[in-house]
Amino acid sequence: QVQLVESGGGLVQAGDSLRLSCAVSGRTYSSYSMGWFRRAPGKEREFVAGVTAIRSDMYVADYSDSVKGRFTISRNNANTAVYLQMNSLKPEDTAVYYCAASRSPRRSTGWGPDDYWGQGTQVTVSS
Repeated sequence: QVQLVESGGGLVQAGDSLRLSCAVSGRTYSSYSMGWFRRAPGKEREFVAGVTAIRSDMYVADYSDSVKGRFTISRNNANTAVYLQMNSLKPEDTAVYYCAASRSPRRSTGWGPDDYWGQGTQVTVSS
């Protein structure tokens, strides 16, 4: 079983930066795919960023078009944390942000109930 706990959310102004953290515990492996998702009020959950092992020593990162160039996903070598650095925040980035982990290779699609999910952290960006 894998447990994910997000932190780092808050209220910021447009143009500010935030760094979200996801503490990972339980049985995880470097091969696990890790991702960040968000759900804005009245909208469906959407993919934000993900990092996937394409071989034992190489990872690939994916981003949604809406955050590409502004957000950066990273993971530590011990596979105990995943981060989302968010720069140049916009009001439309306001959402609850969720961390996810998958035993299966995942890019921007394929994530679902068989994967592990955190409880989320609120990010609010004021204009």
